[in-house]
Amino acid sequence: MRERAGLLQRLRSCFARTQTWQHAGRYISALVSQVPKRNGWTIAEQVGDATPDRTQRLLNRAVWDTTAAMSQVRRFAAAGLDEAARRRRRRGLVVGALDETGQPKQGKATCGVKRQYMGCAGRVANGINTVHLSYVREKTGHALIGARQWIPAEHITDPRASAGMGLPPEVEFRTKGQLAIDICADAFADGLVFDFACGDEVYGNCTQLREFFEQHGQAYVLRVAATFMIDLPSEAKLTCAQAVTLLVKDKRRWEVRSAGTGSKGQRWYAWAWIATASPRHHLLIRRHLRSGELAFHYCHVPEGQILTKTRLIRAAGLRWPVEEDFEFSKDHFGLDQCQARLYTAIQRHTVLVMAALAVCAVTAAHLADRTDTQAPPPSTPDQPPPPEPGMIPLTVPEVKRLLANALQHPKPPGHATHWLNWRRRHQARARWFHQRTRLNRDYTLFS
Repeated sequence: MRERAGLLQRLRSCFARTQTWQHAGRYISALVSQVPKRNGWTIAEQVGDATPDRTQRLLNRAVWDTTAAMSQVRRFAAAGLDEAARRRRRRGLVVGALDETGQPKQGKATCGVKRQYMGCAGRVANGINTVHLSYVREKTGHALIGARQWIPAEHITDPRASAGMGLPPEVEFRTKGQLAIDICADAFADGLVFDFACGDEVYGNCTQLREFFEQHGQAYVLRVAATFMIDLPSEAKLTCAQAVTLLVKDKRRWEVRSAGTGSKGQRWYAWAWIATASPRHHLLIRRHLRSGELAFHYCHVPEGQILTKTRLIRAAGLRWPVEEDFEFSKDHFGLDQCQARLYTAIQRHTVLVMAALAVCAVTAAHLADRTDTQAPPPSTPDQPPPPEPGMIPLTVPEVKRLLANALQHPKPPGHATHWLNWRRRHQARARWFHQRTRLNRDYTLFS
């Protein structure tokens, strides 16, 4: 509760009216609640409103600075995780992890919607994509701290589509790599410092993004494709796949190390690295111990910063928490459940979900040591289980459940019956208008 109150106080300056700020707080509480779906209707019912009007106004028309609110969430999450690390005396790496996530959508009216590859579906599907930045504190916690929705060029250049989707006039087409630049520039402006920036091939293959990081003295470990070209000290140019075939023939060049601790233990891989023509750039190769599958990371460490294979491997292993942030945001806070269609509404829902996640992530980080009673891990394969396994520390989903119980809003008498009747009346009205529209269409067809 203390962390929630602290974040809401930070957000107060972003809202023109106190009532709007208070409703945003109730919206965050509804995101943390146990309602199975989080859309305008369910959120309004959860916070005790008689209709969804106030919730829809909060997302679409209310006066508040969404960009400033995201900045406050970013500073809150980073400061909270940093403080938790200091209290626990954990001096781990700080990583900015970039990735995008999709939300399936129906129809063509939603801002940014297009048939495209959706990682959440594992195939080409109709939906929207948003680039995110996660603040990862090694051995402490992580939370989403930045987001920019990817908008197809045809939506921006078509005046009718642009107006219908609520796109601001200043919006320009940006690739996902360029959106990552914008997000990281905002993070740097807020004073955040990363030991490394990490991302998958979408970001590693973006020359502009790599140049941006190098201009700002930012070390990075970015995944690249097997066809990515590197310059060798011999002045030869090879793809990553060719470099491995020619330069890593000796098995002694491979070293088995852990990419970090997962829920099931250490994540072991074989690693090798190759020097490039630049002394501050290296190609880090990861090989799966069973399948032999290779993954390539193009790495840069500025002059004056520590450059060791160990640090690069640790950084490469800290990219995965952003995937966990996506999982938490969708499964527990409704990131992909919002039915908003306009640009501003989607952005505002995203910011409020990030706020809910940040509150729970910071709370979990502060409570980790006090709630971790696990038995020591096994040291041999035949070790018998302990008589009492203990409990893992409170996770973000468990903190969310505790907050949901503490944030129960009292409902006025007859609230459940009112909403039962409101939904039925609204659906009857919608059905009537749909029938009239179809009748007009059929009349035209048969006349």
